[in-house]
Amino acid sequence: MRPVCHADVVAAARTIWQAPEALREETLGRLLRMADWAERFRREHRRNHPFWGDGSLMTAALAEDPPPEPRLSDPDYCRCLSLVLRALAARGQDLRC
Repeated sequence: MRPVCHADVVAAARTIWQAPEALREETLGRLLRMADWAERFRREHRRNHPFWGDGSLMTAALAEDPPPEPRLSDPDYCRCLSLVLRALAARGQDLRC
């Protein structure tokens, strides 16, 4: 996966926020795998993957057509943001963009 920026985190959180709570970790895992696979494809073929995009987490997340970002006063959305950040930290993901 490409280095992660703030917009990538927000797009992923919006996407998992629309999923049922019991499926959020699974949904996030799928987004991360899609971004990883797309990045490998991009490096190998020197072009974006036709379905998974450019290897960024944001492209993978936006392919799921997430809803607009809710306010940070929404505790459920804040849990989604936290879930994304914890998953990225656990992977040792490069957070520089």
